[in-house]
Amino acid sequence: MLLENEKIQPLGGNYNIIVSDQHTFWNDTILLANFSAPKQSENAVDLGAGCGGISLMWCKNNLAKSITAIEIQKTACDMLNRSVKLNNLENKISVINADLCDLKGILPFGVFDIVVCNPPYKATGTGIVNPSEQHKIARHETLCTIDDITKTASNLLRFSGRFCLCLRPERLCEVFESMRKNNIEPKRLQFVQQRKSKAPKLFLVEGKRGGKKGGLIVMPTLFIEDENGSYSQEMIDIYGDYL
Repeated sequence: MLLENEKIQPLGGNYNIIVSDQHTFWNDTILLANFSAPKQSENAVDLGAGCGGISLMWCKNNLAKSITAIEIQKTACDMLNRSVKLNNLENKISVINADLCDLKGILPFGVFDIVVCNPPYKATGTGIVNPSEQHKIARHETLCTIDDITKTASNLLRFSGRFCLCLRPERLCEVFESMRKNNIEPKRLQFVQQRKSKAPKLFLVEGKRGGKKGGLIVMPTLFIEDENGSYSQEMIDIYGDYL
């Protein structure tokens, strides 16, 4: 079941995920899984699924009717497939090893209720590039851009379907511009701060395909820590029995 440098990480609720140094997940994955929260009747797509943190957190919380996890790296797909078997989720999660920029003929367009993506944070040509190929793909736009992601999400979604992603605040305008360019109207926004004395480190956004322009709801800021440096009550509620 496990290969060299892999381990099984408990998610709570008797769910587990296989992770490694190259393929793992962080707070942003859990926050996006919670923010997007598909209904039990919805068919969902996780673009750039990695080792499957979002997909498995949804299953742990009994969310979504079906989940299609798209990942370009074969090693990550292999890990996720083994996690699916480990949790007996073969009837709920489908893992597809494919480039999210080239899904025509692989997935039906215009039918999914929700698409999510935790994209690379750094735009092409910015930041120090990690020498690890797996980390470079996960953190830098080497294989896809924000425009690629929003275009794919728009193609996959039914009319009024939802697209959710998380990214660094300095890229907010870029994301809004790209969403509108691809017929996705931003409707819900939440900033994430480590603590009150720090600037936001992340934003979560939801857009609606074909949505009427305007009407953006800005939610209260999510604070990861309280004034004592411990997890805030909101984070404790989000983490649940994963902590």
